[in-house]
Amino acid sequence: MAALRIEGILVKLVLAAGLLLAGFWTPALAQTVPPAAPAQARPGQPPSPQTPPVQAQPNQVPPASAGSESQVQPPSGAEERPLTPGVAVPPAQATTTQAVPGFWDPRRRPERPDLSRITVIRFLTETDYPPFNFTGPDGNPAGFNVDFARLLCAEIKVTCTIQMRRFETLLDSLAANRGDAAIASLAPTPQIRQRVDFTDPYYRTPARFVARKDAVLAEIRPEYLEAKKVGVIGGSSHEAYLKALFTDAQIVSFPNDDELRQALRRGDVDFIFGDAIALSFWINGTDSADCCAFSGGPFTESRYFGEGVGIAVRRGNDILRQTLNWAMFRVWEKGQYTDLWLRYFSVSPF
Repeated sequence: MAALRIEGILVKLVLAAGLLLAGFWTPALAQTVPPAAPAQARPGQPPSPQTPPVQAQPNQVPPASAGSESQVQPPSGAEERPLTPGVAVPPAQATTTQAVPGFWDPRRRPERPDLSRITVIRFLTETDYPPFNFTGPDGNPAGFNVDFARLLCAEIKVTCTIQMRRFETLLDSLAANRGDAAIASLAPTPQIRQRVDFTDPYYRTPARFVARKDAVLAEIRPEYLEAKKVGVIGGSSHEAYLKALFTDAQIVSFPNDDELRQALRRGDVDFIFGDAIALSFWINGTDSADCCAFSGGPFTESRYFGEGVGIAVRRGNDILRQTLNWAMFRVWEKGQYTDLWLRYFSVSPF
């Protein structure tokens, strides 16, 4: 019996030693590192737009530094100004949760054109359409479009100038060879396409609903707005869209943006519906008194809200058009488009 007890004790000791060794040899589970807090987007340039993407997707590619850019001295008395590289934006936007529009398919990489055939690009833009085009404090052209042109020129490594003109003269100036490309928030309508060719779109102006902060909906569907009062600018494409799809809502028309937005602040309407870019600046500005926020997501139906905005070139100038398309893809791929967007749109229209 004593021998059996000793044998049992020895077995237990062997088992315990085995378990102890297994504990040392078992690999430890990897720790899950909590994600860093989203980076704060830079505030946009202060001027609000007067009037002016397809579900947008944030660009996850880390940005790279822009290449050098040449400058050109304009002739005496000319209005053209050289485009010089802007201040580099730190690549801290990769963790942001704000939606950034993406119009480029990484599976469809455009072929690199023969850049030696492009020696200079003379951009035309309009004078007063903030935040896309405006005159900066130093008297030089500024805005989202101007900075985007600067990125394209740096990618192509070509000398560029920019000249500000009244919007209604841009196409005539392009036709008269006073410039090579117009970057001025031009929408490629059938009428304009008869006069110029367009690059791929680089931004869109979606439509969105806005509600007071105590009544924001995560999602907007026609049945959710049944019997709700929805304000909209009378005679606009946004009104036409509401009448076509939100047939059970009470549509209230207003003559201008000021009256429309004040009606929402006062509670005269439950929602307003309009251009998301203009509304994003109102929401983030002082005029809204922090009353309101976007409700639901963006609406991008091209029949009502357009096909987006591209850069116009003279008809048949395929070399420049293809070069700009290639450069736009590269700027997006490097993350520079995301950085630029977040600099100007602290409240995303998407």
